[in-house]
Amino acid sequence: MGGRKRLKLADNIFNRKHNLTAPIEGQEKPVFIVDNPSRDFYFPVTIDEVKDILNRLPNDHIDHLTHIWFQKIKKSDYLDGKTFQGSFICGSGVYLIVLNPFPTDNKMRLGIKKPLKRIINFYKDFTTELKEDQAGWYLKWTEEKIKEYYLENLLLHEIGHSIDSFYKRYWSKTTEQKRENWADNYVAVWADQVREKYEPNEKNAL
Repeated sequence: MGGRKRLKLADNIFNRKHNLTAPIEGQEKPVFIVDNPSRDFYFPVTIDEVKDILNRLPNDHIDHLTHIWFQKIKKSDYLDGKTFQGSFICGSGVYLIVLNPFPTDNKMRLGIKKPLKRIINFYKDFTTELKEDQAGWYLKWTEEKIKEYYLENLLLHEIGHSIDSFYKRYWSKTTEQKRENWADNYVAVWADQVREKYEPNEKNAL
């Protein structure tokens, strides 16, 4: 979301930092952190909805996760294509999934140039409503569909990266494409098993 290309899901992982500490023994995991997303953005999913998805997955897929952060972004960074939809970051005993908010107008900005067909195809199960205005090209979403995308695709994709990292499958600088393919395959396998239709909730209701 926000940008120039769909691959801003998990690129540049080795240059990103966190300042969190690992949960203490006995503390409930994952720890949820929720930022105020600002008036131009909202989080399409709630903590309880994320927990529900986690509860549908095998324990060995998610019991290493320490934090899930609903993290705010700057509107200027979003419009410049510098933001991530979500990301996975690890280090110092922390396994963190970050979910970033979505624009309140439900327009996923794709840039000035018409997006490539492969980008549109990536989102086709959720929306195909490609439009253009004075600010450029965008995909128009409904609250229901962006919720489904976050829960059934984005969250699972980042969980796939976390499993890859924890079990040290393809987690190296030289295997970026294998890493992305593995996370995408994880989504393909597990989305059907966690899928459920969600009613749109009030914006920012966490």
